[in-house]
Amino acid sequence: MGTSHPTPSGQPFAVVTGASSGIGYELAWQFAQHGFDLLVNAEDDGLSAAADRLRATGTSVEAVRADLRRRRGVEELRAAITATGRPVAAAALNAGIGRGGAFLDTDIEDETDIIDLNVTATVRLAKHLLGGMAARGEGRLLITSSVASMTPGSFQAVYNASKSFLQSFAQAVGDELEGTGVTVTALMPGPTDTDFFRRADMEDTRIGRQDKDDPALVARQGFEALMAGRDKVVAGSAKTKAQGLASKVLPDSLKARAHRKLAEPGSGGDED
Repeated sequence: MGTSHPTPSGQPFAVVTGASSGIGYELAWQFAQHGFDLLVNAEDDGLSAAADRLRATGTSVEAVRADLRRRRGVEELRAAITATGRPVAAAALNAGIGRGGAFLDTDIEDETDIIDLNVTATVRLAKHLLGGMAARGEGRLLITSSVASMTPGSFQAVYNASKSFLQSFAQAVGDELEGTGVTVTALMPGPTDTDFFRRADMEDTRIGRQDKDDPALVARQGFEALMAGRDKVVAGSAKTKAQGLASKVLPDSLKARAHRKLAEPGSGGDED
Protein backbone atom coordinates (compact mmCIF):
# COMPACT_ATOMS: atom_id res chain seq x y z
CA MET A 1 0.00 0.00 0.00
CA GLY A 2 1.31 3.44 -0.90
CA THR A 3 0.01 6.68 0.58
CA SER A 4 0.85 10.37 0.71
CA HIS A 5 -0.99 12.45 3.27
CA PRO A 6 -2.25 15.81 2.00
CA THR A 7 -2.81 18.80 4.21
CA PRO A 8 -6.51 19.32 4.87
CA SER A 9 -7.71 22.20 2.71
CA GLY A 10 -11.11 22.92 4.13
CA GLN A 11 -12.74 21.38 1.05
CA PRO A 12 -15.13 18.43 1.44
CA PHE A 13 -13.48 15.02 1.33
CA ALA A 14 -14.47 12.14 -0.96
CA VAL A 15 -13.36 8.51 -1.37
CA VAL A 16 -13.42 6.67 -4.72
CA THR A 17 -12.52 3.00 -5.27
CA GLY A 18 -11.54 1.52 -8.61
CA ALA A 19 -10.21 4.96 -9.49
CA SER A 20 -7.23 4.16 -11.73
CA SER A 21 -9.26 4.16 -14.97
CA GLY A 22 -12.71 3.93 -16.50
CA ILE A 23 -15.81 4.99 -14.61
CA GLY A 24 -13.95 5.17 -11.30
CA TYR A 25 -11.37 7.61 -12.61
CA GLU A 26 -14.07 9.72 -14.22
CA LEU A 27 -16.04 9.79 -10.96
CA ALA A 28 -12.90 10.98 -9.16
CA TRP A 29 -12.51 13.64 -11.84
CA GLN A 30 -16.07 14.81 -11.20
CA PHE A 31 -15.36 15.14 -7.50
CA ALA A 32 -12.13 17.04 -8.20
CA GLN A 33 -13.90 19.42 -10.57
CA HIS A 34 -16.54 20.13 -7.95
CA GLY A 35 -14.20 21.12 -5.14
CA PHE A 36 -13.60 17.85 -3.28
CA ASP A 37 -10.31 16.61 -1.88
CA LEU A 38 -9.84 12.94 -2.65
CA LEU A 39 -8.66 9.61 -1.39
CA VAL A 40 -8.52 7.26 -4.37
CA ASN A 41 -7.98 3.52 -4.40
CA ALA A 42 -7.16 0.80 -6.91
CA GLU A 43 -4.99 -2.30 -6.93
CA ASP A 44 -3.13 -1.72 -10.19
CA ASP A 45 -0.10 0.25 -11.37
CA GLY A 46 -2.26 2.90 -13.01
CA LEU A 47 -3.34 4.45 -9.73
CA SER A 48 -0.26 6.65 -9.30
CA ALA A 49 -0.58 8.24 -12.74
CA ALA A 50 -4.34 8.71 -12.23
CA ALA A 51 -3.70 10.46 -8.92
CA ASP A 52 -1.16 12.77 -10.57
CA ARG A 53 -3.69 13.74 -13.26
CA LEU A 54 -6.26 14.49 -10.58
CA ARG A 55 -3.78 16.60 -8.62
CA ALA A 56 -3.26 18.70 -11.74
CA THR A 57 -6.76 20.08 -11.15
CA GLY A 58 -5.45 21.68 -7.95
CA THR A 59 -7.21 19.33 -5.58
CA SER A 60 -5.52 17.35 -2.81
CA VAL A 61 -5.29 13.62 -3.58
CA GLU A 62 -4.20 10.68 -1.45
CA ALA A 63 -3.60 7.44 -3.36
CA VAL A 64 -4.04 4.14 -1.53
CA ARG A 65 -3.06 1.07 -3.51
CA ALA A 66 -4.80 -1.95 -2.02
CA ASP A 67 -6.44 -5.08 -3.42
CA LEU A 68 -10.03 -5.07 -2.19
CA ARG A 69 -10.55 -8.68 -3.23
CA ARG A 70 -8.66 -9.50 -0.02
CA ARG A 71 -9.82 -8.76 3.51
CA ARG A 72 -6.38 -7.29 4.25
CA GLY A 73 -6.77 -4.81 1.38
CA VAL A 74 -10.17 -3.68 2.65
CA GLU A 75 -8.72 -3.14 6.12
CA GLU A 76 -5.78 -1.19 4.67
CA LEU A 77 -8.15 1.14 2.87
CA ARG A 78 -10.43 1.53 5.88
CA ALA A 79 -7.44 2.36 8.08
CA ALA A 80 -6.15 4.89 5.54
CA ILE A 81 -9.53 6.64 5.48
CA THR A 82 -9.60 6.77 9.27
CA ALA A 83 -5.99 7.99 9.43
CA THR A 84 -6.84 11.14 7.48
CA GLY A 85 -8.92 12.28 10.45
CA ARG A 86 -11.37 13.80 7.99
CA PRO A 87 -15.11 13.24 7.72
CA VAL A 88 -16.08 11.60 4.43
CA ALA A 89 -18.65 13.84 2.78
CA ALA A 90 -19.15 11.52 -0.18
CA ALA A 91 -17.88 8.19 -1.44
CA ALA A 92 -18.13 6.16 -4.63
CA LEU A 93 -17.72 2.41 -4.14
CA ASN A 94 -16.99 1.60 -7.75
CA ALA A 95 -14.34 -1.15 -7.72
CA GLY A 96 -15.54 -4.27 -9.48
CA ILE A 97 -14.58 -7.08 -11.82
CA GLY A 98 -16.31 -9.58 -14.08
CA ARG A 99 -15.62 -12.84 -15.83
CA GLY A 100 -17.23 -14.17 -18.98
CA GLY A 101 -17.81 -17.79 -19.91
CA ALA A 102 -20.04 -20.69 -18.99
CA PHE A 103 -20.22 -21.20 -15.23
CA LEU A 104 -19.05 -24.83 -15.50
CA ASP A 105 -16.02 -23.76 -17.53
CA THR A 106 -14.73 -20.83 -15.50
CA ASP A 107 -12.27 -21.00 -12.61
CA ILE A 108 -13.97 -20.95 -9.21
CA GLU A 109 -11.26 -18.59 -7.94
CA ASP A 110 -12.29 -16.05 -10.57
CA GLU A 111 -15.91 -16.39 -9.47
CA THR A 112 -15.14 -15.96 -5.79
CA ASP A 113 -12.95 -12.94 -6.58
CA ILE A 114 -16.01 -11.34 -8.18
CA ILE A 115 -18.02 -11.95 -5.00
CA ASP A 116 -15.19 -10.83 -2.72
CA LEU A 117 -14.66 -7.54 -4.57
CA ASN A 118 -18.07 -6.61 -5.92
CA VAL A 119 -20.09 -7.75 -2.91
CA THR A 120 -18.05 -8.36 0.24
CA ALA A 121 -15.67 -5.41 -0.04
CA THR A 122 -18.54 -3.07 -0.92
CA VAL A 123 -20.57 -4.17 2.11
CA ARG A 124 -17.60 -3.85 4.47
CA LEU A 125 -16.68 -0.39 3.22
CA ALA A 126 -20.30 0.77 3.17
CA LYS A 127 -20.68 -0.29 6.80
CA HIS A 128 -17.67 1.81 7.77
CA LEU A 129 -18.46 4.86 5.66
CA LEU A 130 -22.18 5.00 6.36
CA GLY A 131 -21.61 4.64 10.08
CA GLY A 132 -19.54 7.82 10.13
CA MET A 133 -21.98 9.66 7.89
CA ALA A 134 -24.99 8.69 9.97
CA ALA A 135 -23.25 9.78 13.17
CA ARG A 136 -22.76 13.25 11.63
CA GLY A 137 -26.20 13.34 10.02
CA GLU A 138 -24.87 13.99 6.51
CA GLY A 139 -23.18 12.20 3.64
CA ARG A 140 -23.65 10.67 0.20
CA LEU A 141 -22.70 7.19 -0.97
CA LEU A 142 -22.64 5.98 -4.58
CA ILE A 143 -22.54 2.25 -5.31
CA THR A 144 -21.80 1.14 -8.88
CA SER A 145 -24.36 -1.47 -9.83
CA SER A 146 -25.29 -2.03 -13.49
CA VAL A 147 -28.22 -2.41 -15.86
CA ALA A 148 -27.01 -6.03 -15.72
CA SER A 149 -28.52 -6.15 -12.24
CA MET A 150 -31.94 -6.55 -13.85
CA THR A 151 -31.00 -9.46 -16.13
CA PRO A 152 -30.06 -13.11 -15.40
CA GLY A 153 -26.58 -13.10 -16.92
CA SER A 154 -26.12 -16.20 -19.02
CA PHE A 155 -22.34 -16.58 -19.51
CA GLN A 156 -21.80 -13.91 -16.86
CA ALA A 157 -23.79 -15.62 -14.13
CA VAL A 158 -21.83 -14.56 -11.06
CA TYR A 159 -21.11 -11.04 -12.28
CA ASN A 160 -24.75 -10.19 -13.00
CA ALA A 161 -25.78 -11.77 -9.72
CA SER A 162 -23.25 -9.61 -7.87
CA LYS A 163 -24.71 -6.50 -9.46
CA SER A 164 -28.23 -7.62 -8.52
CA PHE A 165 -27.02 -7.90 -4.93
CA LEU A 166 -25.56 -4.39 -5.05
CA GLN A 167 -28.74 -2.94 -6.52
CA SER A 168 -30.92 -4.46 -3.81
CA PHE A 169 -28.42 -3.61 -1.08
CA ALA A 170 -28.05 0.04 -2.12
CA GLN A 171 -31.76 0.67 -2.33
CA ALA A 172 -32.55 -1.15 0.91
CA VAL A 173 -29.92 0.69 2.96
CA GLY A 174 -30.90 3.95 1.33
CA ASP A 175 -34.47 3.38 2.48
CA GLU A 176 -33.30 2.61 6.00
CA LEU A 177 -31.42 5.92 6.07
CA GLU A 178 -34.30 8.05 4.82
CA GLY A 179 -34.57 11.22 6.88
CA THR A 180 -31.08 10.91 8.39
CA GLY A 181 -29.31 13.31 6.04
CA VAL A 182 -27.46 10.38 4.42
CA THR A 183 -28.33 9.16 0.93
CA VAL A 184 -27.35 6.05 -1.05
CA THR A 185 -27.43 6.09 -4.86
CA ALA A 186 -27.12 3.07 -7.16
CA LEU A 187 -25.28 3.87 -10.40
CA MET A 188 -26.47 1.61 -13.25
CA PRO A 189 -24.31 1.91 -16.36
CA GLY A 190 -24.66 -0.26 -19.43
CA PRO A 191 -21.71 -1.51 -21.51
CA THR A 192 -19.07 1.21 -21.14
CA ASP A 193 -15.80 1.87 -22.94
CA THR A 194 -13.42 0.68 -20.22
CA ASP A 195 -10.94 -2.18 -19.74
CA PHE A 196 -13.71 -4.36 -18.26
CA PHE A 197 -14.32 -6.62 -21.26
CA ARG A 198 -10.63 -7.35 -21.84
CA ARG A 199 -10.09 -8.21 -18.19
CA ALA A 200 -13.25 -10.35 -18.19
CA ASP A 201 -11.99 -12.30 -21.23
CA MET A 202 -15.03 -11.21 -23.25
CA GLU A 203 -13.47 -9.53 -26.27
CA ASP A 204 -14.77 -12.30 -28.56
CA THR A 205 -18.39 -11.75 -27.54
CA ARG A 206 -21.03 -9.62 -29.21
CA ILE A 207 -21.31 -7.37 -26.15
CA GLY A 208 -17.53 -7.09 -26.04
CA ARG A 209 -17.41 -5.82 -29.64
CA GLN A 210 -20.45 -3.58 -29.73
CA ASP A 211 -20.34 0.21 -29.37
CA LYS A 212 -20.07 1.31 -25.76
CA ASP A 213 -20.89 4.36 -23.67
CA ASP A 214 -18.38 7.06 -22.73
CA PRO A 215 -17.26 6.56 -19.09
CA ALA A 216 -17.08 10.35 -18.64
CA LEU A 217 -20.79 10.62 -19.52
CA VAL A 218 -21.68 7.77 -17.16
CA ALA A 219 -19.69 9.38 -14.34
CA ARG A 220 -21.18 12.82 -14.87
CA GLN A 221 -24.72 11.47 -14.73
CA GLY A 222 -23.83 9.37 -11.69
CA PHE A 223 -22.28 12.32 -9.88
CA GLU A 224 -25.30 14.49 -10.59
CA ALA A 225 -27.64 11.79 -9.26
CA LEU A 226 -25.47 11.39 -6.17
CA MET A 227 -25.47 15.10 -5.41
CA ALA A 228 -29.25 15.21 -5.95
CA GLY A 229 -29.73 12.36 -3.47
CA ARG A 230 -31.47 10.10 -6.01
CA ASP A 231 -31.85 6.43 -5.11
CA LYS A 232 -30.70 5.17 -8.52
CA VAL A 233 -29.78 6.27 -12.01
CA VAL A 234 -29.47 4.40 -15.31
CA ALA A 235 -26.49 6.25 -16.75
CA GLY A 236 -25.08 6.53 -20.24
CA SER A 237 -26.53 6.83 -23.71
CA ALA A 238 -30.16 6.90 -24.78
CA LYS A 239 -29.72 3.26 -25.86
CA THR A 240 -28.67 2.28 -22.34
CA LYS A 241 -31.56 4.18 -20.77
CA ALA A 242 -33.96 2.40 -23.13
CA GLN A 243 -32.43 -0.92 -22.14
CA GLY A 244 -33.06 -0.06 -18.51
CA LEU A 245 -36.71 0.68 -19.22
CA ALA A 246 -37.17 -2.53 -21.22
CA SER A 247 -35.59 -4.61 -18.46
CA LYS A 248 -38.32 -3.50 -16.07
CA VAL A 249 -41.05 -5.20 -18.09
CA LEU A 250 -39.49 -8.14 -19.92
CA PRO A 251 -39.69 -11.60 -18.27
CA ASP A 252 -36.47 -13.01 -16.82
CA SER A 253 -36.48 -16.00 -19.18
CA LEU A 254 -36.51 -13.72 -22.23
CA LYS A 255 -33.81 -11.49 -20.78
CA ALA A 256 -31.59 -14.51 -20.06
CA ARG A 257 -31.91 -15.73 -23.66
CA ALA A 258 -31.11 -12.26 -24.99
CA HIS A 259 -28.07 -12.04 -22.70
CA ARG A 260 -26.86 -15.41 -24.00
CA LYS A 261 -26.76 -13.97 -27.54
CA LEU A 262 -24.62 -11.06 -26.32
CA ALA A 263 -22.26 -12.81 -23.91
CA GLU A 264 -21.75 -16.36 -25.19
CA PRO A 265 -18.07 -16.94 -26.03
CA GLY A 266 -17.47 -16.54 -29.76
CA SER A 267 -20.71 -14.62 -30.35
CA GLY A 268 -18.75 -11.60 -31.52
CA GLY A 269 -18.17 -13.37 -34.82
CA ASP A 270 -21.87 -14.02 -35.39
CA GLU A 271 -23.81 -12.00 -37.90
CA ASP A 272 -26.73 -9.93 -36.70
